[in-house]
Amino acid sequence: MRDPVGKLLLFGATGDLAQRMLLPSLYGLHADGLLPEGLTITGTARSDHDDVSYRKFAKHALDEFLPEDRKDDKAVKTFLDRIGYQALDASKVEGFPALAEKVGDVSGGLAIFLSTAPFLFEPTIKGLESAGLAGPRTRIGLEKPLGYDLASSKEINDAVAIAFPEDRTFRIDHYLGKETVQNILALRFGNSFFEPVWNAQGIDNIQITVAETVGLEERAGYYDTAGALRDMVANHILQLVALIAMEPPARFDGTAIRDEKAKVFRSLRRIKPEEAPHVTVTGQYGAGAVNGEIVKSYIDELGKPSTTETFVAIKAHVDNWRWQGVPFYLRTGKRMPTRHSEIAIQFKAVPHSMFASRGGLLQPNMLIIRLQPEEYVQLLVMAKEPGLDRDGIRLREVPLNLSLDAEFAGTRRRIAYERLLLDLIEGDPTLFVRRDEVEAQWEWIDAIRAGWVANDMKPKPYGSGTWGPSAAIALTERDGVTWQDD
Repeated sequence: MRDPVGKLLLFGATGDLAQRMLLPSLYGLHADGLLPEGLTITGTARSDHDDVSYRKFAKHALDEFLPEDRKDDKAVKTFLDRIGYQALDASKVEGFPALAEKVGDVSGGLAIFLSTAPFLFEPTIKGLESAGLAGPRTRIGLEKPLGYDLASSKEINDAVAIAFPEDRTFRIDHYLGKETVQNILALRFGNSFFEPVWNAQGIDNIQITVAETVGLEERAGYYDTAGALRDMVANHILQLVALIAMEPPARFDGTAIRDEKAKVFRSLRRIKPEEAPHVTVTGQYGAGAVNGEIVKSYIDELGKPSTTETFVAIKAHVDNWRWQGVPFYLRTGKRMPTRHSEIAIQFKAVPHSMFASRGGLLQPNMLIIRLQPEEYVQLLVMAKEPGLDRDGIRLREVPLNLSLDAEFAGTRRRIAYERLLLDLIEGDPTLFVRRDEVEAQWEWIDAIRAGWVANDMKPKPYGSGTWGPSAAIALTERDGVTWQDD
């Protein structure tokens, strides 16, 4: 049930996320007539702007980051008319009354998007509460990072819960706003032929890869304190695990879907300290070449020594009836050869090959779900090569392709934040992350980090433009499995 608000308040309104994603997304919703009529948008940050100068700032962001085919002078003007700005030092409660005055009457509902450093969460919540901006018609969206371990996550969640109960708290993982990620649910639960084999009897292993070609870019300060495990596995990759592994929800709503995801996180097998060296691999990129360009090592980019991992590979298990014994191989890294996010589901081989005596070789079927940069679903199946077969039967693996980009070419593909911002404004929690999910994820991640500390595991070097340390290859090869690489 939609319950749209009349006001939107953006914290961190001059930051990189606001310029690249939030302002273009809100403009896209405005241009398509999807924002509630009369909705006003107030930006706030420490930068010293007034309404006029912030609108110029927003206009510059739209000029730079909007696709050319989306630019419309009239729509941009009417969008900018919605926007106001109030400078604020969120660490000091004294500035919040002026912010409340700027936002105005919130009896029609207020949505807050909080994109600030984690240490500002608690003073910001207190400031909002003291200024009357945390009432029963206010909901808050929280952008990660939401802590760096279970203890800090609980601290942030406790601080937020003082003013915002769970049903008004929307934790954001932008991967859940991606069209192809949501298509996982349609693929699994909208087609009858997958579910009978979507289990330990039909599936041999599952691989999830999130590979980036970039290095540190502008994120050095945050990334060196986080590393690949906290930055990517603790949220994006584990959310993908949940969507692949969850039981069928009874209905498509926030409670049913998140209940099933939470069960998956609670079923993740805890990695014991003595197991960490055998089922996890960490790496840090050195110098090399990516896309034909010579790039520096992580240490040289950072400018100081560091033991932060830029690559991690994990062999995980979901200990429940459906998935007992099926390994989930998880992998993410920076400075990889290509940029892509992909799920590869390898089915078990047929129990008996009648083609073997005639020389026909079979490969197990594989389902590949590509999330980015292209969006497609590909099923690899066995087919017979044309011919008279006098020298034996030749079988070959061929792809059945569903390109979402091509199939829905006439439909504009929205970036994830458009959907998530609209859901926040309208109050739909389905694609947001619940507290019990977050804390179960952190319990699993913290156990891995404890294993690294107990074994004094340091990241293994790998060359930029490669698929990580050789130990990551060994992680799957000793099980007779090969990573699905481009």
